[in-house]
Amino acid sequence: MLELYLDSADLVGIKNLCPALPLAGVTTNPSILAASGIGLQELLPALIDSIGPQARFHVQVLSDSVEGIIAEAHKLHELPFDIIVKIPAHTAGLTAIKQLKKQNIPLLATAIYNVQQGMLAALNGADYLAPYLNRIDNQGFDGIAVVGELQNLIDRYRLPGKLLVASFKNVNQVLQVLKLGVGAVTLPLDIAQQFLTTPSTDAATEKFNDDWQAAFAGKLSFES
Repeated sequence: MLELYLDSADLVGIKNLCPALPLAGVTTNPSILAASGIGLQELLPALIDSIGPQARFHVQVLSDSVEGIIAEAHKLHELPFDIIVKIPAHTAGLTAIKQLKKQNIPLLATAIYNVQQGMLAALNGADYLAPYLNRIDNQGFDGIAVVGELQNLIDRYRLPGKLLVASFKNVNQVLQVLKLGVGAVTLPLDIAQQFLTTPSTDAATEKFNDDWQAAFAGKLSFES
């Protein structure tokens, strides 16, 4: 089943979108948390109130040594929430993922820019792989192609991990990766809002209401 996340720590923005979106949870990173000025101790309980007790959170480590990543991952895993520990897919991160997977800690390999990073993270046991679609494009490569190749590897070798694609600049990019069969996407608030905004539907609804009021002013359908 497809998992839909919001890539944000904006409590007001998330709360406003929650009623209309079938959210699995929220993804964060150190930059997102720093921009919000909200730490995990405040953020996660507030998100549970907005999304519900089933909410899953992807939270990134700050440590950059193998030992530091492992220790921090354990501390995050001990928090009373459904947390997937995000670890960058560099050498230290891949090493830590391999060790942590033996301890059954849920993991996401993040900051994936190429197929080989994702392949190694998957083979080391990462539960989620997060390729940065638009950032790959910005480096002059084809982000959709990278995502497609990673999904093909997962399908061909029946790897248990799933792609959680991040870094979108428009709705069309999201729809393109969904056609590839990815397991999850995480959207910034503005892209999520674009999914909910269809001016043609709003105009059609207004016309329906105008026509109804002209014929049955003040009544609802079941009263007519």
